Amino acid sequence: MLFPTSLVGSYPQPDWLIDRDRLKGRFPPRVRAQELWRVGEEWREEAFQDATALAVQAQHEAGLDIVTDGEARRESYSNHFATVLEGVDIDNPGTALDRSGHPNPVPRVVGPIRRMVGVTAKDAAALRRLTDRTAKVTVPGPFTMAQQAQNDHYSDTRAMALDYAAAVNEEVHEAFAAGADIVQLDEPYLQARAEEARKYGGEVLTRALEGAPGTTAVHICFGYAAIIHERPEAYSFLPELADCPVDQVSIETAQSGLDCAVLERLPGKTVILGVLDLSDPAVETPQTVVARAERALEYVAPERLVLAPDCGMKYLPRESALGKLRSLTAAAAELRRRR
Repeated sequence: MLFPTSLVGSYPQPDWLIDRDRLKGRFPPRVRAQELWRVGEEWREEAFQDATALAVQAQHEAGLDIVTDGEARRESYSNHFATVLEGVDIDNPGTALDRSGHPNPVPRVVGPIRRMVGVTAKDAAALRRLTDRTAKVTVPGPFTMAQQAQNDHYSDTRAMALDYAAAVNEEVHEAFAAGADIVQLDEPYLQARAEEARKYGGEVLTRALEGAPGTTAVHICFGYAAIIHERPEAYSFLPELADCPVDQVSIETAQSGLDCAVLERLPGKTVILGVLDLSDPAVETPQTVVARAERALEYVAPERLVLAPDCGMKYLPRESALGKLRSLTAAAAELRRRR
């Protein structure tokens, strides 16, 4: 099928599950933020299952071809995994600057990073039970987790990132074994820390994806529109992914007005193209979405294009998110008709 449609990863969690005002009023947590949950811990597992089912139902209703679990169990995209690793002290967090330059509490690395327990396989299995469509799950990327940690153990950040990558690699393999068709690494700090990424970002991604038995993706972005309001018109780190062993590259174009000519520098990669503007809850018309996709089609063959939102859909009202997804699938249908 041409122009399959997909979420990047997240979908709005129900108001009965998470305090959305508190969620929007802070930067994404790197350590645990239990105060965000509105459901007591003893009822939370059942609540997570129900919220995941609602997210999948919404994607089915909108007609998405590739379905995620909506990241319903997560306080943020990274802390659900980063805080369960051996070698990390989350009770006595450190501090690191986020991409806006503000200090943020982060995991403090005090010993060798090792994976003690998996989290994504459980999400993948739950998703597989809820859909017979192509299933995608997301894992925080090792470069980004290393940038979001205080290093009190390793000789340098590269060494720490490579151990994060080994842990992520185990997570990736287990996610595929649990039923995921696509596993995506979320790596926003490849863009935010591009100079550092050029030194060892490719090496770290290669280690994290080693031997992956299914379709792999990497997501790179400018930050959540609900929090980071200024958008550059070009990526600082993107063509470098051409040499990485990843099948799909997920990018944002709707909010930034990205010059899509850069996509010519990703030959052979499938591009997950962000064509929904999440800085505005207003629902775009399918014609607007089609026009955004057509900008990329000057540089990417139709069979290498997946249509998606920009990232951070979790911050939208649920009715707005569903409306935008319906416009997305209507736009994909129109693009297919034109071909």
